[in-house]
Amino acid sequence: MPTPTPNPSPVPVPGPAPAAGAAAPRVLVADASLSNRRLIREALGAFRQCEVDDASNAEHAFERALQRTYSLFIFSMTLPDMPGTLLDRLLSHVYPRVHVGTHTAPQVIYLVRADEMPGYHEIQRHARVRGATPLPLNLDELLKQTAGLLPQK
Repeated sequence: MPTPTPNPSPVPVPGPAPAAGAAAPRVLVADASLSNRRLIREALGAFRQCEVDDASNAEHAFERALQRTYSLFIFSMTLPDMPGTLLDRLLSHVYPRVHVGTHTAPQVIYLVRADEMPGYHEIQRHARVRGATPLPLNLDELLKQTAGLLPQK
């Protein structure tokens, strides 16, 4: 009588192998404001070599982060369905388990309103937090913070 085989564990999604002429780095933007997402897409597209995916809420951002490999996250501190900090915390645990060869989730830049600065100051010391871009959107600050992460055009 054959012995039953145990249920196979879920197979992680392999990340893309780095190669010469590889695709541009990918950025995931999560913000409820369509105008902010468009401005970020246009600014990064004009001054950085990258592809930008966006999501209007945390649920869609989480799904996209599990489907593709990213070089940078840009999350609003406040999303419609959960705080951006919680989304980042969830992704920091799940992302490396889903993307083979990735040891940590990408760095994150937060989009922060003036009244959210105290909350940002509590998390800014985390290793993956790259910085904060004030809202209303300050594109100069965003481009400064992405300078070391994304290649210039």
